[in-house]
Amino acid sequence: MSKAHVGRIGLVGGALVALTLHIGAADNARQIVEEAQKRTDAKSQRYEGLLQVFDAKGTIGDKRWSFERLGSHGQSRAVLRFIAPAEVKGVALLVVNHPDRASDQWMWTPAIERDRRIALQDRSTRFFGTDFSFEDLEERDVNQYEYTLAGDDAVDGAACWKIESKPRESKSSQYTRSIVWIRKDNYAFARIENYVKDEVVRRLNYSNIQNVQGIWTAKQLEMIDLRRNSRTRLTLDKLEYNAPLKDEDFTLQAIRRQ
Repeated sequence: MSKAHVGRIGLVGGALVALTLHIGAADNARQIVEEAQKRTDAKSQRYEGLLQVFDAKGTIGDKRWSFERLGSHGQSRAVLRFIAPAEVKGVALLVVNHPDRASDQWMWTPAIERDRRIALQDRSTRFFGTDFSFEDLEERDVNQYEYTLAGDDAVDGAACWKIESKPRESKSSQYTRSIVWIRKDNYAFARIENYVKDEVVRRLNYSNIQNVQGIWTAKQLEMIDLRRNSRTRLTLDKLEYNAPLKDEDFTLQAIRRQ
């Protein structure tokens, strides 16, 4: 195209072209995230996790939890329960995810036989000394964000799409936006960086990605809190999809009983 022809497009024409390109990139970004979510579809999931918390001095504190999830994306329910060490054993978090808003969360503390609802304004706080906030334990459903393709990149040598996601108005979030890296070979998540305004505050790295029952799954996740200069490594074992779980085990009454 000649320079003269470009000039004749004019400001309005140029704006329309730019808008068309932006919409196309946004649509493509959403399709990528939708495909990534589709490939992790399972009726249920459970695992045991080793959590290693490294503070700024490199000190390690170990915890173990069990995790069970039941239901489809955006409408699932999950229970996290600490199984070690003794001082946190039995502490449980019930997360009820919703497709159109933030999750509902309740925490049960057996030592004082008390449960409490986690208020939205408290979702940015750390979950029991780990570098995961309460919000980070929610499910990221594709319909709760707007997406823009931000280019290509590589994580640990794997080619990735780099996608910006911003929470919709209905999605209450501590984060202004996130950058998500999705691998091109298997659509597995490779990294998420969460921003507050223009500052990266948490970075989640996915590694040791394996095919488990046909689902590419990161067996190790590491959440880095850049403001605290600390990190928590979560290593998954006894991982199973489509396990026979029961609806009645994902209620507040159930986590009090166990």
